[in-house]
Amino acid sequence: MSPVAERPTKARYWVIVFAITLAILAYIDRVCISQAAPLISRDLGFDKSQMGAIFGAFGLAYALFEIPGGWMGDWMGPRKVLMRIVLWWSFFTAITGMMRNFSSLWMARFLFGAGEAGCFPNLTKAFSVWLPSEERVRAQGIMWTFARWGGAFTPPLVIAVLQFVDWRTAFLLFGCLGGVWAAIFYWWFRDNPKDHPSVNQGELELLKHASENAGSHGNVPWGLLVSNRSVWLLWLQYFLLSFPWYFYITWLPTWLQEHYKLSPGDAAWYAVGPLLLGGLGSMTSGLISPIVANMTGSVKATRRIMACAGFFGAAIMLTISIQQTTPMLAVLFMSLASFCNDLVMPGAWAACMDIGGKYAGTLAGSMNMMGNVAGFTAPWIAGIMFEASKRATGVTDYAPFLYIMAGAYLLGTLVWPFIDPVKPLTQEMAAH
Repeated sequence: MSPVAERPTKARYWVIVFAITLAILAYIDRVCISQAAPLISRDLGFDKSQMGAIFGAFGLAYALFEIPGGWMGDWMGPRKVLMRIVLWWSFFTAITGMMRNFSSLWMARFLFGAGEAGCFPNLTKAFSVWLPSEERVRAQGIMWTFARWGGAFTPPLVIAVLQFVDWRTAFLLFGCLGGVWAAIFYWWFRDNPKDHPSVNQGELELLKHASENAGSHGNVPWGLLVSNRSVWLLWLQYFLLSFPWYFYITWLPTWLQEHYKLSPGDAAWYAVGPLLLGGLGSMTSGLISPIVANMTGSVKATRRIMACAGFFGAAIMLTISIQQTTPMLAVLFMSLASFCNDLVMPGAWAACMDIGGKYAGTLAGSMNMMGNVAGFTAPWIAGIMFEASKRATGVTDYAPFLYIMAGAYLLGTLVWPFIDPVKPLTQEMAAH
């Protein structure tokens, strides 16, 4: 008689806990500058084009270092890479408050972005090793929910902190949080579940296919990666998804204060909306995707349906938002656009795991690189447009850029039907 199967332990769920807490820290550190922007502009004498360039410095560095950050996770394992990433970005968050002019602040934000690059690709790599395939979309949904919620409550958190310290000291305080996370993560995490003392044989059996993605894989098949149609379309859709979304974490508080004449405190609470509902969108996607997959009998069809619905819904809701005359309705519909935006997120990141396999870190890094190319261009272009309209008419006109954001969402709807989000690169490698 065969021995009774051992009940699996649940050590793998601690990986999700680490991902959630890191996602929250990442978004606190990247969003806090949006709330401090009016104070920074006042103290350092920046106009909107300069502030837009500083917002964009993060996105530029994040984009440039995403592929190296993801590749390093495939090569060295996420344990060492994530520890170094968090310590790096925490240091440059802390010293942001020490900068005294445009050049030094731009460089601090650039180096901060270089440090944070690779964070989510390496978390995706960890998921691909520590979670069975049926749990990955849900895990991505949970992680992105808390990432958005971390960003959602950063504006009122910053306002509360600024009641006691100036903006320079606030950045120092936020930067200290990452060191604690890095120390605990490095102590607990292992790149391969079989090396962890808390994982029993039952849990290893659940992860037997996922464990094939563990280990060092520095020999990335770049030729297949750049010749794969679905990879190119994943890059494009993530650019189109991120281009509007970066408005929510950069210019949103300024828009609320200038366009609707809200106080900084009121604007901070209104700014919670888009990221709060965005988090709900990620959670909703993670929860209902398995149900839709059971109905359709196809993971591929499910991811396409969720993504197209998300992009199209975001385009409609953002267009309605632009036409509102009260801040409450404008933010409500913008928040609904963000909800639809994040219906796309879990499926897109799960596609990186399924297509990339043991190269999931590199593929996720390349997709997130394109998202942060948008993170560089969108705030910068917005700042130029806002400053130009103010010089021409004396009033900043935000509507033209908001319509461009809605157009990006609409284009994303047309991309997803042509993506195969489940076919692994390794199948093409075998064919060749």
